[in-house]
Amino acid sequence: MNSGLRAFATAAMVAATGLALAAPDKVFVADEGAGTVSVLDAASFKKIAAVPVGREPHNVQVAPDGKLAWVTNNGEQTMQGMGKGGHAAMKAGGEVWAIDTASHAVVAKVPVGRHPAHVVLTPDGRFAYVTNGGEDTVSVVDTGARNVVATIAVGAYPHGIRISPDGKEAYVANLKGGTVSVIDTAARKEVAQIPVGKGPAQTGFAPDGRLAFVSLSQENKVALIDPAARKVVKTIAVGTVPIQVYATPDSKTLFVANQGTKQKPGKTVSVINLPDAKVVKTVQTGPGAHGVVVDREGRYAYVSNIYENSVSVLDVKSAKVVANVRVGEGPNGISVTP
Repeated sequence: MNSGLRAFATAAMVAATGLALAAPDKVFVADEGAGTVSVLDAASFKKIAAVPVGREPHNVQVAPDGKLAWVTNNGEQTMQGMGKGGHAAMKAGGEVWAIDTASHAVVAKVPVGRHPAHVVLTPDGRFAYVTNGGEDTVSVVDTGARNVVATIAVGAYPHGIRISPDGKEAYVANLKGGTVSVIDTAARKEVAQIPVGKGPAQTGFAPDGRLAFVSLSQENKVALIDPAARKVVKTIAVGTVPIQVYATPDSKTLFVANQGTKQKPGKTVSVINLPDAKVVKTVQTGPGAHGVVVDREGRYAYVSNIYENSVSVLDVKSAKVVANVRVGEGPNGISVTP
């Protein structure tokens, strides 16, 4: 068979089996100061789009199937020209918007509670959980129907949230409460509050489900939680004002973004070896290291630098910065296609 016939046969086989080339991986960054979500090409480390997404977008999360990116904000950029009812009625509340990851078009806008912070999705992608810092609740959004189906009372000023690998529980960092709320996702109610320390900002889970984490922004520490016992088993000193935390797919390494303050920005990411529960390296990134996410292969970690308007790309194996990408003003939450 000559090369032309071979190529045709391969193409026919791909079409017949329904296979398709994978879409390019992308990184989505909530530019809180710019009112946009920056989209980066994960292969070239270049910014390829900026999507307008309402006022003060704080956090963004790509759905498990990679088709939509959900972002929290405080509603439309302007209320002028709106009729009675509809969006005008949402003036006091926040929203979560859905972006088509292929076209970068906003395809849904769902009203939630006041001052929404973080959004995460259940492993099956059917529901999005949104923390509402302004009213001490979590909104549960049906991603198919695109409406709120439950509102759950939690602790004081809920901020970061993550869902356990098995999808059964959500851990909510209550920033002003010093606790992590445990939500039973089947019952859709808070079933426990774990005392953790001062200023819990974001939670996380090891993919194997054996450990959970929470950053203690007012103690410059990360607390390790035993999910089975629902208690803190160890605290680890990191950089100043740690915010987001994210574990590698093999559950061996935890990255912690140390934001610092506007007056004294943190410029580092602490790298924790989880089996030993020790910081093994501190990596220089950019001023105000805030958000962090690791790709599905565990090859790169992406860190948003809130005071530099940039994203640092870290090679996980070497724990070295390999690229620095300019994005919109005040980059905050960050997510990568699964």
